[in-house]
Amino acid sequence: MLIAIFNPMKLGIYSLQKVLYQGEAQSINCKTAAGEITILDHHLPLISVLEKGTVKIVDTAKQEHFIPVVAGFIEVREGNEARFLVDQDNK
Repeated sequence: MLIAIFNPMKLGIYSLQKVLYQGEAQSINCKTAAGEITILDHHLPLISVLEKGTVKIVDTAKQEHFIPVVAGFIEVREGNEARFLVDQDNK
């Protein structure tokens, strides 16, 4: 018998000034140098450069969060974890 284990993706989005988001996510949509991507649970490991745009997060309660970024990096790790280091326009 197979038992499904609910293991939501852990997400951290950080700027040099503060933590912008830390929690669990169902999906993440962002603009990278290679184009727009969506990251879902258990995504393959990935490192990419972020382009100017908005990171859209859908959390495990299905609420949407929007974080504007000017540039940055994303790392998706084994173990269902994603981390962003971003620069925001401080105007």
